[in-house]
Amino acid sequence: MIPREQIDELKPFQARAIIEELRKGTVPIDYVPFFTVGRQNWLTLIDDDFENYIAEGGAKVRFINGDYGDGKTHFMSVVRHLALRKRFAVSFVVLTREVPLQKFEAVYREIVLRLRTPQVFPEIIKAEEGIRSILSAWAENTAAEPVPVEGDSVPERLSALREKLSALPGMDVNFANALAGLADNCSRPLQAGETTEERALGREILYQWFEGGKASKKDLKGLQIFETLNKTNSKRFLSSLIAFLKHLDCRGLILLVDELETVVAQSASVRNAAYENVRLLIDNTEQARFLHIFFSIIPDVILSEKGFKSYDALWSRVRSIGEGQRLNYRSVLIDLHKTPLETHELIELGLALRRIHQISYRWEANELVGEDIIEKICAHQKRMGLLSEVRLFIKQVIRILDMAEQGTPPGMDFDLTEQIVTCRQEMEQEKTEQLQPRWDT
Repeated sequence: MIPREQIDELKPFQARAIIEELRKGTVPIDYVPFFTVGRQNWLTLIDDDFENYIAEGGAKVRFINGDYGDGKTHFMSVVRHLALRKRFAVSFVVLTREVPLQKFEAVYREIVLRLRTPQVFPEIIKAEEGIRSILSAWAENTAAEPVPVEGDSVPERLSALREKLSALPGMDVNFANALAGLADNCSRPLQAGETTEERALGREILYQWFEGGKASKKDLKGLQIFETLNKTNSKRFLSSLIAFLKHLDCRGLILLVDELETVVAQSASVRNAAYENVRLLIDNTEQARFLHIFFSIIPDVILSEKGFKSYDALWSRVRSIGEGQRLNYRSVLIDLHKTPLETHELIELGLALRRIHQISYRWEANELVGEDIIEKICAHQKRMGLLSEVRLFIKQVIRILDMAEQGTPPGMDFDLTEQIVTCRQEMEQEKTEQLQPRWDT
């Protein structure tokens, strides 16, 4: 049920920002609960996986399948909210020109840059997103509560902390040494002749290392760090990251990778490199613990000759997804296209949109755009075989609300067919732009 009382608390600017995002075809991630209807069977079993499998040390991969407009990104945002509420760390990565799947280091950097945790140190953390924010809060907290050891000297405290971190299950020695080095950087008094700028530079080197960046061997050797991120050690990096998050009392890591379908439009060499990295991430779940990865895809990724089947090393792992006619809510494939929202759920969504539009533009919409209009939109989409296209429905409702607010409410002669055609043309343009091989390099 959409939380009406929370919608009523929105300020006009917040409501306007939501409408503007929806007008562009995206749902503001922080307001996902305002638009969450349906999909309960899928969400119930994902909740069960989180609670009784991932939090207990399990790991798995699932694919979220749906056509453009079926609500894949929205569904992933709902999963993100659910995971945070369950006290998991979450990273929501959108593949773009700047984050191409064929470049693993770029994807890893985006994973840690988009990393978000429940508030572990509420009194310290101001911004919850990003590995730097999380590390900074942890280092400050560790400096405030040093590890008690006999003698209590700085070297002894550092050695004890390094030993404690190294003993965490799944923790790599390089990652543990980097953490200890950061805590030391934040807590140790400036040495004779050392400047605050030099100390800050040392911190920056460590932050960049945690973000998967390159650093000189000379800078890292003094911190007892002997490796930087690459495909070979990526499993250990990810395992160490999860070990650190568990140390912060997170229950595991939920990784969401959106827009995987853009790979299909790339050249063969780029596709192969991208699919190899998908395989690499799947391999991580076979050895990792406390990890769940979700990929969003369109049917072409499974069916097309340029999809997964074009790369044998990956296809051998995933060839069974999508097989069978009957829905299995515990299968690897979460098929949103086969489980569209019901009419009453779309109507509930439409009424929420109407209320947000009212707050945004400070007007009364109930009489001009009644529930009967929203019902007609649903009925028309259903007759045209388009009921599953949530994005189309949202675009139509907002277009009607815009016109009504400007003095042109839908009358008896209102042409819903023309409205649907116009909205679908906009969506096709968005889809074309999204799937263009703009980062085919």
